[in-house]
Amino acid sequence: MIDARHYAVHEALRDGTPMTIRAARPDDRERIARAFSGLDRESVYTRFFSYKDELGPADFARLDAMDFVRHAMLVATIGPPGDETVIAGASYSTHVGADGTPSAEIAFMVEEDYRGNSLAGRLLAHLSAIARDRGIARFEADVLAENKAMLVVFERSGLPMRKSRDGGVLHVTLDL
Repeated sequence: MIDARHYAVHEALRDGTPMTIRAARPDDRERIARAFSGLDRESVYTRFFSYKDELGPADFARLDAMDFVRHAMLVATIGPPGDETVIAGASYSTHVGADGTPSAEIAFMVEEDYRGNSLAGRLLAHLSAIARDRGIARFEADVLAENKAMLVVFERSGLPMRKSRDGGVLHVTLDL
């Protein structure tokens, strides 16, 4: 079984900058808030389906609820331990699908300056391994149809994918 609470792998960005993908911790609150503040308005909208200037208590409650079974979050960081900068994050929250299948809703955030480094795809691969290890059979996400970058991440994941459309929102299902 994967020790998800202490999950950490070392990789590199495309330019060779060392990066760590690791389990999020409650002490990441400020680092995550800084990463969020670096997002432009459209990125915030495509992630939250609304505009907001800062993360609120409900957003941080998810961080505090991380048990790495029902709720999990990974962050991608650069910089030395203790002085890390969060440049991306991905999370899942479990639920039982309409057909009884163990499922999880997934969400991603990648800071503007670090797009093009396949961070969402890498986070998806690591989060998928943790989820499979926990018995989760599929990921689900609601994605604005205009969010082509996120759709490409899902399409390139290698996971079987289904999409359904409801107006301007696509419901994506990835089988793990």
